[in-house]
Order: sequence, then structure tokens, then C-alpha cells
Amino acid sequence: MMLSACAGGSATPPAAQNDDVLISQADCERNRDAGTITYISGYGYSASAGQLDVFLAEELGYFDALCLDVEINASGANGQQLVASGQAQFTALGSASDVMLAAANSKNLTAIATYGSVSPFSIFANEAVTSLKGLEGKKLGYFINLTPIASAMLDNAGVDVSKVELIKMTNYDPTVVTRGQVDAIVGYASNQPESLRAQGLPFSEFMPADEGVEGTYNVMEVNTQFLTANREVVSDFMRASLKALEFCLDDHDECIDMIAKLAEDNNQGSAFPRDQLARTWAVESGWVTSNPDLAPGMQTEEQWEPEYELVKRYGGIDTLPALSEMMDTELVAALYDDGALIWPGK
Repeated sequence: MMLSACAGGSATPPAAQNDDVLISQADCERNRDAGTITYISGYGYSASAGQLDVFLAEELGYFDALCLDVEINASGANGQQLVASGQAQFTALGSASDVMLAAANSKNLTAIATYGSVSPFSIFANEAVTSLKGLEGKKLGYFINLTPIASAMLDNAGVDVSKVELIKMTNYDPTVVTRGQVDAIVGYASNQPESLRAQGLPFSEFMPADEGVEGTYNVMEVNTQFLTANREVVSDFMRASLKALEFCLDDHDECIDMIAKLAEDNNQGSAFPRDQLARTWAVESGWVTSNPDLAPGMQTEEQWEPEYELVKRYGGIDTLPALSEMMDTELVAALYDDGALIWPGK
């Protein structure tokens, strides 16, 4: 499922003759010369920062205004591999931990934006489980990997993980917990637990902060070679996306209406119904504004340091690159002036 932004080519009027373009002709030509920029959505049409803002930047014409030809792949598969190999330029990941784990196997990915200073993960459980320690002798499900955040939560709670049966999940239905098929799952706090709440089903939930575990929420990555060769273009891609994120923070309802329509129009409406998207954004929009010292998308090494230590301890990686090798802390910061996003024409 692909969406295209402004097309390049000789038939396109020069920037100076296009009232919708907000940048100089030279900057417009620079951005068009970069060619088609491909973004891979990490999870379809989810109402998550680093995803819905890219879709909305396209729909609202922000990419067009900066002469960017953006193609969006909403299949949500193999984003990191495609970006690392140069077949795509951008993708979003769930946390800094995910970036670090990927960085151990690829040197061609750079994190350029972090959307919050709170971990998006939680462990939700059958109501009979009243503490993490109570998971001993029970079944704990996980998706892809247990995650360093979850491992730290269990460790801090004094759980003997050797006494917990770990099960790799393929079913995203959260009611497997309330029905007792597994006793708990490491999930995304804005998704499955919110679905259970909406259904009025009883369950227990344990958050990283409850166990003194710090984390991050959603990260945008770019192909490092593309960033090196096209830094201004990458900056404008992020500028347009953050402008759309600003719109979604200001007007939840219209933003969710738009992303829900896109999901429906692209045959993912059943996977991303409007009520689910609204529940997700109601939670995740708060994560975006969780750090009063950082504007949306800004990131620092200090912000990542707690997770860095967790990945070194629980990630099963022999050598972890230095934070400075995995992230660019200056690109998004330069898009703000005293906390306000710099947008041409304002």
C-alpha cells in the first residue's frame, strides 16, 4: 500500500511559480533532486508518533510545500532491513532499545528523533496475578523478544525468570490473558490493555515506572548514507512530519478521522478502526509531551542512557556501539526556536 507525495520531473513548475511551495527555488530543487524518499511504517496505520504524522504530512500537503517526493509503505514489514540496505530511507521503531538492538547488526542506521521519554511497554496480566513476583510458575507471553525493559522490570521485582514459562506470541488478541490461555503478556501499553479497558474486562497491569525502569517512546531512523549526502532534505522531511505531529496534538479528532479514513481506503480499516486509533492516540499523545525539557522529536544522549545500560545488561549483545554512533542529537533540535517548530512562511 503506497502513497505518493509531489512528483518530480521536468513538467513540475519551478518553485517560484508554485504558490503552494514555501521554500526557495534553490531549496526546492535540492529536495526534488534527492528523488523519491521511501518511508516504511513500523505498524500499518497505527496512531503513533513517527507514523501517523508521516501519513498526515502527506495528506495535509506539508511534504508538497517543501518539494519532497515521499512514498509511504504501510505494510509494516522489514523496515529496518530496507532502510539499512538503502531500499528505503526512513522507518520508525518502538523505543531506543529497538534501535540499539538493531545497531549491533547494522552500521547504516541513524536515529534522528525520539518522540517521548517514557517506555511504551507494560506487562498486563490476568486479574489473579497481583504482582510481577506472582508470575513465577505461570506463563508470560512476548512478541519478537522479551525486551530489555521487561527483563529489568522482572529483575527489579525480584522475579526468578527461570520459574516463568516464556511463550512467543503470534496472536495479538489481548483476551487470551483474561481467558487464562496465558497469564500475562509484555505488550504495548496504548494498545492491548486499552482494548481490554474498552471491553470492560478486568486485568492487572504493571508499568516500567512502577519498578523504577526508565525508557523512551518511538524513534525515527534514517539510512545513514542518505543522511550524510542529504542532511537538509532529511531535515525538511522531519520538519514536515513534526508539523503534522503538531496538528495531531492540537486537534485529536480531525487527526484521527484522517488516519482512520486512510486505513479504510487502503484496506486496513478492520485492523485499525477509528475507536482503536482514538484510544491509542489518547495515550500516546501524552507520551509525546512527557518531557517538558524536550520539544517533540528532540533527543539527547542523556535521555537514552538508562536504556543503554539495560540493553548492555539484558540485550544479549557482545559489543554495543557508543550512543554517539547510533543517534544524531542536533538535526531535530535545529528545527526548533525556543521550543517552537520553525516553519517557512510563518
